[in-house]
Amino acid sequence: MKTLIAAYSGVLRGTGSSILSALQDLFSITWLNRSKVEKQLQVISVLQWVLSFLVLGVACSAILMYTFCTDCWLIAVLYFTWLAFDWNTPKKGGRRSQWVRNWAVWRYFRDYFPIQLVKTHNLLTTRNYIFGYHPHGIMGLGAFCNFSTEATEVSKKFPGIRPYLATLAGNFRMPVLREYLMSGGICPVNRDTIDYLLSKNGSGNAIIIVVGGAAESLSSMPGKNAVTLRNRKGFVKLALRHGADLVPTYSFGENEVYKQVIFEEGSWGRWVQKKFQKYIGFAPCIFHGRGLFSSDTWGLVPYSKPITTVVGEPITIPKLEHPTQQDIDLYHAMYMEALVKLFDKHKTKFGLPETEVLEVN
Repeated sequence: MKTLIAAYSGVLRGTGSSILSALQDLFSITWLNRSKVEKQLQVISVLQWVLSFLVLGVACSAILMYTFCTDCWLIAVLYFTWLAFDWNTPKKGGRRSQWVRNWAVWRYFRDYFPIQLVKTHNLLTTRNYIFGYHPHGIMGLGAFCNFSTEATEVSKKFPGIRPYLATLAGNFRMPVLREYLMSGGICPVNRDTIDYLLSKNGSGNAIIIVVGGAAESLSSMPGKNAVTLRNRKGFVKLALRHGADLVPTYSFGENEVYKQVIFEEGSWGRWVQKKFQKYIGFAPCIFHGRGLFSSDTWGLVPYSKPITTVVGEPITIPKLEHPTQQDIDLYHAMYMEALVKLFDKHKTKFGLPETEVLEVN
């Protein structure tokens, strides 16, 4: 009897050890799968935004036009009727949605690179601001994540400040895409919109302008820190007309996430790019990132390189209804100097050597 009990206890002990070992293996596998799933969710979240940026407007336009030829034509008629009444909404700051800005997908988007927002100074809610964002990169991924979503907690870092990321006005002529953009607090980068936000929307507004625009995107490539700024003075004039403080902002790593074919000045490729830039407002770039399932293949998914956006000290700007060219040149020079100082102060913290120089074109 004692022998049987001892044997039974041994079996139980053996069974317990086996169960414990199996549970440990299960938890190990679960953790591994969870890690892989999170990584894939991060990749998908970035890819959906890239595809939205590139094709959502055109795709939705085509679908609505096709709908006119089907039994569902009434849906298209109703949407375009409403669109006609709502046409000027983007010029008045749009329709931001805190629900959309707080989507979980943007946290996966943030963690893929990862992207972070660094605050260096407080901003007064009694003032309005124009952020100069540099560099453009291929798609301005840091600008979107930091200022059109709450993934990096911009509203907590700058309480009472409403960020408006300004982009091409043509995007707001695209059905459905315009709604998507406005829900994140994105607005057209034109004078009417900026005048409205800085004069008729109270205080605490921060308009983020990617100053270098399409021209700067053409020189975007890994390892290069260059901005197109020397002859870009329109944003300074707007700041002076409204007394909006200028805030230099630099994103370290923005140029690292895509590789681009750079056409030399005078080549046919650069000629085509400049014609597009002049007449359409954007410059077509030949670029690539990694594939959807592997970083060893080419695709539209950007490389997972850290992007750190540093918001500098605001430059106090007086309100001058009719600023002279001398006034504009003075504050433009102050802005350029502040941007270079911001870059030099933080460059070594984010992997650049002390000898790295910001190229201002």
